[in-house]
Amino acid sequence: MKLYNTLTKSKEEFVPLEEGKVRMYVCGPTVYNYIHIGNARPMIVFDTVRRYFEYKGFEVNYVSNFTDVDDKIINKSIEEGVSAEEISERYIEECKKDMAAMNVKPATVHPQATQEICGMVDMIQTLVDKGFAYEKNGTVYYRTRKFEGYGKLSHKNLDDLQSGGRSLLVSGEDEKEDPLDFVLWKPKKEGEPAWESPWSEGRPGWHIECSEMSKKYLGEQIDIHAGGEDLVFPHHENEIAQSEAANGREFARYWLHNAFLNIDNRKMSKSLGNFFTVREISEKYDLQVLRFFMLSAHYRSPLNFSADLMAASKSGLERILTAVDNVKFLMENAGTGQMTEAETQAFAKTKEYVDAYERAMDDDFNTADAIAAIFELVRYTNTTVNGESSREYLKSLFDLIVKLADVLGIIVDKKEELLAEDIEALIEERQAARKAKNFARADEIRDELLEKGIVLEDTREGVKWKKA
Repeated sequence: MKLYNTLTKSKEEFVPLEEGKVRMYVCGPTVYNYIHIGNARPMIVFDTVRRYFEYKGFEVNYVSNFTDVDDKIINKSIEEGVSAEEISERYIEECKKDMAAMNVKPATVHPQATQEICGMVDMIQTLVDKGFAYEKNGTVYYRTRKFEGYGKLSHKNLDDLQSGGRSLLVSGEDEKEDPLDFVLWKPKKEGEPAWESPWSEGRPGWHIECSEMSKKYLGEQIDIHAGGEDLVFPHHENEIAQSEAANGREFARYWLHNAFLNIDNRKMSKSLGNFFTVREISEKYDLQVLRFFMLSAHYRSPLNFSADLMAASKSGLERILTAVDNVKFLMENAGTGQMTEAETQAFAKTKEYVDAYERAMDDDFNTADAIAAIFELVRYTNTTVNGESSREYLKSLFDLIVKLADVLGIIVDKKEELLAEDIEALIEERQAARKAKNFARADEIRDELLEKGIVLEDTREGVKWKKA
């Protein structure tokens, strides 16, 4: 399996730090509003990367944070007259709903910056003790020039940064030893959330948050660090400087970055009026269409969002769904069970499509070519099934399409949606069955609901249910 590593600007064979395991950190959103479709691209892309590693048999520890202390969150809290915590908790919940709607799996851990402050203070103290950081009037700065490898990810030269003026500098207060130094800890301002530290009551800088959360949940060295290409500099560059100086070892082996998303060939921005949240898009399209659209281009290619391209994605997805529905219908009405010899040979041919799919995904997660392989499999399926096909042959084709689509997070086996009142009625029936000691029927109902994506939870207050 080959990955394009931003660090080396080349495709490299993936060799995990620990055999059969992948430690992966993906920078998550700052939670001050609903996530926009630019946020959605890395979520969908790296969720697919994770799913493919799992398909290949790896155990993936996938960590993606929520930045829940930030100027934008504070400004929103002032605007609404509520606490910063209320804003961040509200939008973390909304973000999780949007992720579920896009079929993005929950991370192994979703750490929140505000819950990891102690670790950040410890890491900053380590950097101070090692001479990589210094304090001035309650602010702690990182000595950028002291870290020899600075610029190795973004391929920027320190002297070019110096001459590039303030536009390229990380921040520019006069009290810094060097204009290139960046903030690790800043003192509180009036009305801001703050935490105790040896230097001042205040809060961490953005970059140190990810360095600490990655270390806590994945260890000092990780396999993959990923995010949008806008994070390469300064965020990821600064993470490397902090983590490698503090831990004394290479931070991440592979750096993966997705390209930008444009809207009708223009950069997405509020001022241009072309800024869309995932929630707004969900009012016009099934979010499976958005996911299919996002994966229809290679993740390192710029992607252009437009009504025409979404319409093309919708019809492409429908081709797959129609084929799967047809096979499902034939399967339910099939007369014979076992595959014939001719069908066994016909099914053996599907290996070509699986091989093409895996070749595409092994080549730096080329989802566009993987989708093309699924289309070929669907075309082959359409030409080889009919009312005479055996149930085993139909089920084998059905399961294969479902499996390959699932790696891309595309749901092609649509489970019948249950209404809330139907769920409640089944729960009542289950309770009555348990009372009557008919545990077989009670278990049957639980399994039936689980198959339709409904998880039951027995609590002291009664039975609660949620969507899986």
